[in-house]
Amino acid sequence: MFIVSLTYISEISQIDKYLEAHIEYLDKNYEKGVFIASGRKVPRSGGVILANARNRSELEEIINDDPFKIHNLADYEVTEFVPTKSAPEFSSLIQ
Repeated sequence: MFIVSLTYISEISQIDKYLEAHIEYLDKNYEKGVFIASGRKVPRSGGVILANARNRSELEEIINDDPFKIHNLADYEVTEFVPTKSAPEFSSLIQ
């Protein structure tokens, strides 16, 4: 499991130009079962994605398809972790 933290390196006006394409990218990866949750940081300086990719290499390929990455609008920090405890409704995430 991975936490992907995006930090915008561009003006919000540039982010907004590609927001619809970014949402389509997110939707595609939710359909594939890779993304579990995502949302904006508060204040709006970036976003966070919780991903269940098979490995870091697969996730990096997926990130490279993000319009924010393609257009150099955000930096990405990837943290891998192994879930060992969860609320009952998320028990399927425990490895």
